[in-house]
Amino acid sequence: MIGDLQTGEGVPTETFDCMILTQTLQFIYDMRAAVQTLHRSLRPGGVVLVTGTGISQLSRYDMDRWGEYWRFTSLSAKRMFEEVFGPDAVTIRCYGNVLAATALLQGIAADELKNSELNVVDEDYEVVITIMAVKGT
Repeated sequence: MIGDLQTGEGVPTETFDCMILTQTLQFIYDMRAAVQTLHRSLRPGGVVLVTGTGISQLSRYDMDRWGEYWRFTSLSAKRMFEEVFGPDAVTIRCYGNVLAATALLQGIAADELKNSELNVVDEDYEVVITIMAVKGT
């Protein structure tokens, strides 16, 4: 299936029980429209699982081809999805810490660090933002 989340073209209505978007929304300029399309395409009770970029460098490949527009914070993700799904339907979790953020920005691979170093979560260093939103019945 090929569809445009920004315009909704090619994305069916009330079809999916679950949609998974990993590191996608930062490449869509009209993110509000994309979140509305996600909501529209879910069946009642359906869930969308999203990861978004927090602290990060640009992806030059993507930036040069179609654009890279946004970075999330936990608050921006929460507000963006609550506007469409409602406040009781959205769960946000963040992962990252100063070491993980620094390593990411310096191009240090995750396997060069210990799991115990990466598993520490510091709410002031949001590297990856996760969003779970459930469409009401």
